[in-house]
Amino acid sequence: MREIVVISGKGGTGKTSLTAAFAMLAEKNVVCDADVDAADLHLLLTPQIKQKTDFMGGGCAEIEKARCSECGRCLELCKFDAISEDFVVDPIGCEGCGVCVDLCPEQAIDFPIQKCGEWFVSSTRAGAMVHAQLGIGEENSGKLVSLVRKEARELASRKRIELIITDGPPGIGCPVIASLSGATLLVVVVEPTMSGLHDMNRVIDLAAHFRVPGMVLINKHDLNSEVASIIEERATERNMAVLGRIPFDPDFVHAMVAGQNVVEYAPEGETAELVREAWEKIIGSPAMNVAGIRDFAAVVK
Repeated sequence: MREIVVISGKGGTGKTSLTAAFAMLAEKNVVCDADVDAADLHLLLTPQIKQKTDFMGGGCAEIEKARCSECGRCLELCKFDAISEDFVVDPIGCEGCGVCVDLCPEQAIDFPIQKCGEWFVSSTRAGAMVHAQLGIGEENSGKLVSLVRKEARELASRKRIELIITDGPPGIGCPVIASLSGATLLVVVVEPTMSGLHDMNRVIDLAAHFRVPGMVLINKHDLNSEVASIIEERATERNMAVLGRIPFDPDFVHAMVAGQNVVEYAPEGETAELVREAWEKIIGSPAMNVAGIRDFAAVVK
């Protein structure tokens, strides 16, 4: 089983639009939306939900007044000032660290697990899809990313599907780490700006740490051709193959408004052809050859 994870150093690079296009170009795959903090792949693939499950994440402290001696130990321990003078926990202020629960001398503080969101198994025109919705302001998105990817793998195994295409989160934080560990190949989508170059370097450092091979795709390259060339040079120096350059194209926005990806919306256009060429390079890369995965990962630095 192979998993292609599409990531970016920041949001708004066109990562999700390209993921949807790749999912449509794949002959047979399971689609996974691991960008649970701001999930939007469903807007382009209009999934029909077949299964919905609650995601139980972190807990929130609750003080049981009948057992509480009001010794004040929890007030001393809480670094977030989430406990009032009358020993009531503010659920918004509580960070769920559990220190007060463990160190309460009267064992008067409970720590019930909270519902943080939901995850779904759906059908789409691009294949089966596993996705999720994290509750507003909820934590544990890294844990939910791991859960969604695990369910996608199990679904692919049951359906005897050998390819998973995952829309990963932006940045380099916990959700990103959870999305790339164990991946077969990363596709890093970059915009031609100095901040885009900086963010790409950070993502490549993360990929190198986990020894996951990757490739770079420059989106909106014609906004700054000079920086696009610098990005290509830097990617080559880091042993990251460059998939190509995608121009700034209003068809991306028009396709999103229509609930489609650019390959569906304007299949005969230049941009759609460039996306198809990038996909062929991904599928034909050494990393997608099982025998070559280890050797290909070894050159990432």
